[in-house]
Amino acid sequence: MAERDLIGYGGHPPQPHWPGNARIALQFVLNVEEGAESCILNGDAQSEAYLHELPGRPPRLGERDLSVEGMYEYGSRAGVWRILDLFNARSLPLTAFAVGRALELAPEIGQALGAAGHEVAGHGYRWLDYRRIPEDEERRHIRLTLEVIERLCGKRPVGWYTGRVSPNTRRLLREEGGLLYSSDAYNDDLPYWLPGSPPHLVIPYTLVNNDARYLLPNGFASGEDFFRLLKDAFDLLWQEGAKQPKMMSVGLHGRISGHPARAMALARFLDHVQGHDAVWICRREEIARHWMNNHPA
Repeated sequence: MAERDLIGYGGHPPQPHWPGNARIALQFVLNVEEGAESCILNGDAQSEAYLHELPGRPPRLGERDLSVEGMYEYGSRAGVWRILDLFNARSLPLTAFAVGRALELAPEIGQALGAAGHEVAGHGYRWLDYRRIPEDEERRHIRLTLEVIERLCGKRPVGWYTGRVSPNTRRLLREEGGLLYSSDAYNDDLPYWLPGSPPHLVIPYTLVNNDARYLLPNGFASGEDFFRLLKDAFDLLWQEGAKQPKMMSVGLHGRISGHPARAMALARFLDHVQGHDAVWICRREEIARHWMNNHPA
């Protein structure tokens, strides 16, 4: 238990001093995973069983599941473009958590992200659980992902989020070097430093303000559910921000929020936050650089 930190800022978080004296730093993440999921065409033993429209459907061993493949393909074929259009129409930035294999299979997505000025962070080379992947293979995947993103998006990533991490992930990222932050944490409303050599900046992510909850048995039944959750989270943090600013993350997926009914909920939320002052809508890289300058390790 000594390896866990249950105290954090202990009820006395630092004053972030967000740019423009913003009450809240609002950060949107677009997860790009489609095509990199478990599939025998990728050399895997089974079809994908996670985060699709048929929760509880068992994986098919040694054969394709064309229905699941199609649900994932919707994200790269249609959904991601609808979400990018919503952000581009409002001149809003986002960070993409991009899986290397997904970008290799749909390089147009990476090129569009780079051309629009969005940040592209690493999200593993495959959309798999890295818990039992050998250390040398995970190290190779980290390097391969960094190379793919730099080649297709025009810039080497400075951030990382695996999602389903192994016990080795953070150490391997530190050894690789060149990254400003990682986001495999869900335990705070502000960035924080992990001690070590070198110190490691964590910008927490969220599985609450996340459209993945549409696909959980007890999750969102409609876009109104997602909009209400995001609005309530934003409104409370904006109110608290008069005295103690925080950050808010929102997680999106092309195959989930890219569907029309769900995209409407996202559009409503974007319009809601743009109706408020003192809001810094930013990329995670900007949060990292701001924190390093104002709250160094």
